[in-house]
Amino acid sequence: MGGKNAVVVAEDADLEEAVAAAVVSGYGYQGQKCSAGSRLVVTGPVYDRVVEAFVERVRALQVGPAKDNYPVGPVINERAYRTILEYIEVGKREGRLLCGGEPADGEGYYIQPTVFADVSPHARIAQEEIFGPVVAVIRARDFDHALEIANATDYGLTGAVFTRDPDRIAKARAEFHCGNLYINRKCTGALVGVHPFGGFNMSGTDAKVGGTDYLLYFLQPKVTSIKYR
Repeated sequence: MGGKNAVVVAEDADLEEAVAAAVVSGYGYQGQKCSAGSRLVVTGPVYDRVVEAFVERVRALQVGPAKDNYPVGPVINERAYRTILEYIEVGKREGRLLCGGEPADGEGYYIQPTVFADVSPHARIAQEEIFGPVVAVIRARDFDHALEIANATDYGLTGAVFTRDPDRIAKARAEFHCGNLYINRKCTGALVGVHPFGGFNMSGTDAKVGGTDYLLYFLQPKVTSIKYR
């Protein structure tokens, strides 16, 4: 019920804003949110700049106990810890490791925030849900290609697009196949009472929690047929 949620960055975007949002989307709650942004899809002209800025911010993230206000805490249990580390080993074969990639210091299930660049859209770390502090960065030829990559998974929960172009925004609204799409903001943190939430495909049943959809389950539809004489 999770998603390989994509953050798409076009060349006309506010890159500083996009990178900051991608870091929060990918590593907040150690990436163990169904809405976490585990793929960063960047158009070619700004790919290198975005990767450099993204890695710089990720390296600055400190790992430690949540009670001490560290931005990245432990993953939930040993099973998750081992699974994430196994995926990181897969990632070392599928992409270019830029930071992280190892357990972090500390007594508990701590993992370094990890970034893989130059990942194929079809790689396992770009297709399979990891639920950990791991982000795959993927290069797109152009904006249309970026949307194709974003849609090329079995999931469809959340997504984010960073662009200043109204035509691209309209295209994303029409073609980005996810249940909750965010334009020029992070792909996590749906607001209770404001954003009905739910995904497509393997990410849900298309119904929205917090919307009107579930009210129907508390109703009994009745059909009456009348013939008037």
